[in-house]
Amino acid sequence: MTINALYRKFLEELKAIYPSGESAKITQMVFESLAGMSRSDVIKTPEKLISVEDSHRLTAALDMLLANMPVQYVIGETCFFNLTFKTTRDVLIPRPETEELIEEVIKYLQSNPQQKKILDIGTGSGCIPIAIQKNTVHHKMVSIDISEAAIQIATENALLHQTEISFMQIDFLHVEKRNTLDLYDVIVSNPPYIPGNEMPSIEKHVKHYEPLNALFVPEKQPLLFYEAILQFSVEHLATGGKIFMEIHEDFGQEVARIFKENKFEVDLKKDIFGKDRIAIASLYP
Repeated sequence: MTINALYRKFLEELKAIYPSGESAKITQMVFESLAGMSRSDVIKTPEKLISVEDSHRLTAALDMLLANMPVQYVIGETCFFNLTFKTTRDVLIPRPETEELIEEVIKYLQSNPQQKKILDIGTGSGCIPIAIQKNTVHHKMVSIDISEAAIQIATENALLHQTEISFMQIDFLHVEKRNTLDLYDVIVSNPPYIPGNEMPSIEKHVKHYEPLNALFVPEKQPLLFYEAILQFSVEHLATGGKIFMEIHEDFGQEVARIFKENKFEVDLKKDIFGKDRIAIASLYP
């Protein structure tokens, strides 16, 4: 089969589940990642025959995409904060909203270089601590996750980007285990925050492939992780420190309320879509 014929096959078949613009982007990502073929290669040499190996690899990828597997899992990587991260089904695919969370942390650290010790709760692929470390200097970063597989992926990503981060497998909801952690100047987290009752409305490629424990919380406990972060921070946030959290758009006021009731100041920030997405908390002086 020629390059152009297979490229057009991707575009046509992916239109069944993606808008045309997105199917074109996904096709380009797959061809570049799995066969080393850019869009310009397709244009310049449309009649060039694809090798048997590349043909099998690309055809298998198309089958996975048509089964709603996210392209990041198909090609095994994703671009986030201008960095490439290894991505498997053991970790959540980083979202653009989380880049905004990281930007807030970096901005704070650049203005407060004395804040040295940082804890990242629920690290997943390691995208948050790695992006922070690549854009700031001289910080001691500890990252935790309940998943041993996620810790392995995060460790590999940290090595890939030559960052020094201490990864630990800890169930943060287990009080005794989290209390073995130290005192920190900054706590950052993108915890699970989607109530279970929202699962039917979640896109297939998310709920069928991404780790559910990194996405969902019990319907009747939408603030489960924020309450745990609050309880932990009372004892483990250093004087003058800050907490940066990604939040569900519908629960910003509730997150702010529980922290304010415990003598924290809270600033809610909206994402690029105008929705409450980040909560920044600090103890009253």
